[in-house]
Amino acid sequence: MKRHLLILIVLFISGISYSQTATSDCFKRLEEAFAKRGSMSIADAIHTNVIICFFEDGNSRCISGKVRVENGTITSIFLQNEDNSYELMDKKFYNVKKTAPIIINGITELITTIDGEKLKIVFFEKLKPKKQNYKEINLPDDL
Repeated sequence: MKRHLLILIVLFISGISYSQTATSDCFKRLEEAFAKRGSMSIADAIHTNVIICFFEDGNSRCISGKVRVENGTITSIFLQNEDNSYELMDKKFYNVKKTAPIIINGITELITTIDGEKLKIVFFEKLKPKKQNYKEINLPDDL
């Protein structure tokens, strides 16, 4: 009986740590999906329903937002509040080359703010759909 209880406790703790790991790095899951399926092209416009991934202490924190894309680069970033309003991220930001960040396969290159924050923007709605499986047929027995 004690042995079964010990096994249940270990499984419960393992389940909690797994669920925290699975949700704590939301960017990794998005990045894997885009690597497998690819992205549709990103037009110059204001894109709502993007995911803004902030990187802190080896983990990512994902926030809903919208961005303005001009000439294939990010020019404005808006973070979505809980009341569904948007707030302009009024900080200067840039890529490694100190220029406007570009989008590669539906995800921006690493963006750094003047405050040292690191983030990437994921155009989730531009993720290509999963590839359909082919329909198999059964041949008749009396061939």
